[in-house]
Amino acid sequence: MPEGPEIRRAADQIEKALLPLPVGEVSFAFDHLKDYEPLFEGACVKKVETKGKAMLIRFNNGYTIYSHNQLYGKWVVRNAYTYPKTNRILRLAIHNEKKSALLYSASDIEVLRDSEVPAHPFICKAGPDVLNDDITPEDLFNRLMDKRFFRRRWSALLLDQGFVAGIGNYLRSEILYVSEIHPDMRPVDCTEEQLRAAAEAIIRITVQSYRHKGITNDLELAEKLKKQGEKRSQYRHWVFNREGRPCRRDGTEIVKIIASSRRLYYCPECQKRGE
Repeated sequence: MPEGPEIRRAADQIEKALLPLPVGEVSFAFDHLKDYEPLFEGACVKKVETKGKAMLIRFNNGYTIYSHNQLYGKWVVRNAYTYPKTNRILRLAIHNEKKSALLYSASDIEVLRDSEVPAHPFICKAGPDVLNDDITPEDLFNRLMDKRFFRRRWSALLLDQGFVAGIGNYLRSEILYVSEIHPDMRPVDCTEEQLRAAAEAIIRITVQSYRHKGITNDLELAEKLKKQGEKRSQYRHWVFNREGRPCRRDGTEIVKIIASSRRLYYCPECQKRGE
């Protein structure tokens, strides 16, 4: 499932493809959205925002197209009216005279007036998005101290889009590893040093993943491993998807567990459970 960095990169591609030319055509796969199609003819995209794993395509006619990729959604940008060979089902297409932005497989698509966006059920409950909102480590530290989150287990808290929007499975494992926090712990179990490390890591790891196409490992180490011939899947992360392989810091075998029904990876030595 794409996480916040992947959605933000897709938004960048869509914004680059669609600005500033007027839209020639928008087509929806769902019948209940068909009546909206004429609204977008001749309109221009103003900007493309993200809120975690949701995308908001803003138009100059006062309307916004909301989409959420869910598990299988995928955006593709192509030359106008050219389509990739795929078994996926096209759900939304936005065309101008040069480019087409195509959303496949996702079914969570809505047309909203700009004034309706803040009240959307996902948007109004979502926490800050570090790639779209002005958020600092101090803000996140204070958020961790909030009674809504203070006693939540980390393994569940980091997947809660109401805490921070955009964190998913691989970011969860990586943030906890660099913060040296055991996934069974809660913020209340942590030292102030650990909480501040986590607040900083949430921003730093997410931003690095966005800027470096999903690489959350130390960038110098990743480049070194790449030059040594390792595949991207082998040098991309600190711990995620590395079950049974040695910790990059101390050589301890990385462990895989299931937490909140999803796989999580950690180092038992670097991430010791608090007393």
